[in-house]
Amino acid sequence: MPAAMVPRGSLAGGKNLYGYAIGILMIEGRFPRPPGAIGNATTFPFPVMHHVVPGASGVHTVRTLAAMDPDSPEFATAIGPWTDGARHLAAQGCRAITTSCGFAALFQRHLSAAVDVPVFASSLLLTPLIARMLKPGRLVGVVTADGHNLTQAHLAGAGVDAGTIATIGMEGCPEFAATSWDDQEHLDYAQLERETVGVAVRLVEREPRVGAILLECSLLPPYAAAVQAATRLPVFDFTHLVTMVHDACARRPFSGLL
Repeated sequence: MPAAMVPRGSLAGGKNLYGYAIGILMIEGRFPRPPGAIGNATTFPFPVMHHVVPGASGVHTVRTLAAMDPDSPEFATAIGPWTDGARHLAAQGCRAITTSCGFAALFQRHLSAAVDVPVFASSLLLTPLIARMLKPGRLVGVVTADGHNLTQAHLAGAGVDAGTIATIGMEGCPEFAATSWDDQEHLDYAQLERETVGVAVRLVEREPRVGAILLECSLLPPYAAAVQAATRLPVFDFTHLVTMVHDACARRPFSGLL
């Protein structure tokens, strides 16, 4: 720790754990999460605090909640374990909270209202920023876990203009389906990498206006380098958003020569 960061004088307590800037609300799942996945703590060069949301399987989070009215009392009840988890992480001292599923954009506003720290529920929040980076007329290519269930409500929750994106889902990818939806406890890494690259390449071939790619699903960043090698485009994912917010919440003084 740089000398300027060493605590001095009287220190405030009040919690059990210290040094966590980012709390991550995790979907339930016993499938492998290799480095690069948001559920693997070694993905990040800083500590993160994970909290598994009871009952929040991938199928429930992506498909069941997508079929509900986000303004209904039933929806508020269904996401209760998520808002409870956000409060838990905030109480533990986390300075910002995210999730492990881009489809949580559907309840971004509910999570934000539940706590007094910043919440960035979905990788889709990067989309408006990426779109602004691109030449007019170019699109952000969004590779999503489930193209059939990514709705206008999800996009609205993340502030995404549907006219700035082209989307493609991981439908038809057996290894992705086996792990993400069926909770298979083993992973053929090379196969899922091939599937992810193949989907991204199909998107670019189908829509040549794509100028950058966003991997919506937090299980796909392990394959981002391979996607970039195949498409030769900038590739963004959940890990960029987590790192950016962490660095904003845990600033360090600059050092160097004047």
